[in-house]
Amino acid sequence: MKKSLLLLFVAAACQHLNVAAQNKSATDNYFEISKNLEITSNIYKELNEYYVDPIEPGRMLKNSLDAMLKGLDPYTVYISESEIEDHQLLSAGEYGGIGASIFKSQGGHFVFDAPIQNGPADKAGIRSGDILVAIDGKPIDKLSIEQIGLLFRGAPKTSLDIGIRHPVTQKVSSKRIIRESVDIPTINYAALIGRNKDIAYVHLGQFTPNCSMELRYKLDSLKAANQNKLSGVVLDLRDNPGGLLDEAVKICNLFVDKGQTIVTTKGNSDEWDKSFATTGPAWDLQIPLTVLINSASASASEIVAGTIQDLDRGIVIGQRSYGKGLVQVIKNIGYNSRLKITTAKYYTPSGRCIQSTDYSHKNPDGSVNSIADSLKVLFKTRKGRSVYDGGGIEPDLNIVAGKNTTLISSLQSGKVLFDYATLYYHKHTSIAPAREYYFSAADFEDFKKWLQSQPAAYQTESEKKIEELKQFLKQEQYGNAVQSAVSQLEQQLKQYKLTEVENHKKEIISLLNSEIVSRYYYQRGTIENKLSKDDEAIKQALEVLYDTRMYSSILQ
Repeated sequence: MKKSLLLLFVAAACQHLNVAAQNKSATDNYFEISKNLEITSNIYKELNEYYVDPIEPGRMLKNSLDAMLKGLDPYTVYISESEIEDHQLLSAGEYGGIGASIFKSQGGHFVFDAPIQNGPADKAGIRSGDILVAIDGKPIDKLSIEQIGLLFRGAPKTSLDIGIRHPVTQKVSSKRIIRESVDIPTINYAALIGRNKDIAYVHLGQFTPNCSMELRYKLDSLKAANQNKLSGVVLDLRDNPGGLLDEAVKICNLFVDKGQTIVTTKGNSDEWDKSFATTGPAWDLQIPLTVLINSASASASEIVAGTIQDLDRGIVIGQRSYGKGLVQVIKNIGYNSRLKITTAKYYTPSGRCIQSTDYSHKNPDGSVNSIADSLKVLFKTRKGRSVYDGGGIEPDLNIVAGKNTTLISSLQSGKVLFDYATLYYHKHTSIAPAREYYFSAADFEDFKKWLQSQPAAYQTESEKKIEELKQFLKQEQYGNAVQSAVSQLEQQLKQYKLTEVENHKKEIISLLNSEIVSRYYYQRGTIENKLSKDDEAIKQALEVLYDTRMYSSILQ
């Protein structure tokens, strides 16, 4: 008895010491926070009083907060008052504006990209490739993209006049745009596909409020269109960056019955230890299901794909997903500002966290590493199949992605394919229907000729380094022999690039195909075109849905 009492006393003392240590740690942290806030305040006061030029306190604070949060993870960010509308756009899927984005070209021009079909900019006649030169009569060459974005946004039914330079004729014209509440579509495309037109295909672009209801409505519509009979479902989550966690749970509920835990979250405090389960009857528990993912499928997309995989409810097809297993919440911090903060990690039904990057252990230079294969832990699906944590969702059927070579990357990052598609659009008043269009061999030859006339359009990193070397050689007055050798290497690289264009003809044609179709038929047309052409993931999904033995064997 005495020994038991002694043990209880020791345990209680240890618990008390542990709580005391935690309290002391919390007290120390609060003291450090208070001390450093006072130091920061004093620095602001001194700068405001004595700095040689006027300071911008808001900009300085934004820079300091961004730098501070950068040391944590990319998802914990400060959202200033001027950025609130952008945040609401991403979370709600709608905003008051013109329905188009812009980017800054290599030549320093602001260029319109992908106006939303039937959006304000589209209605005003603005097309991808048009160059922005003025807003309400004022030049915009000294503005940033963020500043232009603020001018684009505003209350619905208000107008703005913009000056546009035609990308081919260079003629400047004026367009009046009436701002609207622009809805970004959640479901980009839905149709019956397959040899018997009995497979429901739905492409979900993001997880916004009520997207689960929209998905169910689309599935019901497709089912009704085929006399209430479907042989399977293809849920396409490729390039879906995620969104609302509760909508991911509701989408799982379409295929998983009531009361099933879909995802759990665990954080630094008990407040964020939560479990999310399905709450209603499923839309269909038996229908064969495939989920398509790729390297840009993240967050809520991975919850859906991981749940379907862990519960052996369907087959995941594509490429390994992004690997974002972190949960964020938005905190109001006053003055119409917000803090988006990572509060927890989420875990799929098997218990795995698919977070692929370890932000808690950074390298001395600030870089982060992916979680090593040797540290990944084995988990089991409901039927005993092996799955692993720490690296996104690995598909059940892997589709080899097209090679993202240096050439392809430079063609895309330099907007070379975009620029050619702009010229193509203004040369061709119309093209074949989206499902039928294909960039021909003759078109490809024309593209190659145009590419040779654009030497600076897509510089590789090697070419940029050679340009730097040539400048150094000139400054340091190296002889003609050395400079000639470098010039020969430069010519060899250019010839190699032309050879690489031909070697990657298939990938380039596929990319140009999508870029050109989007000019005439928007995003919906792009998806429709790929469905009828070279989408290997779709082909694999149809094969496995029609082959019941193959479908069952994969899930065993």
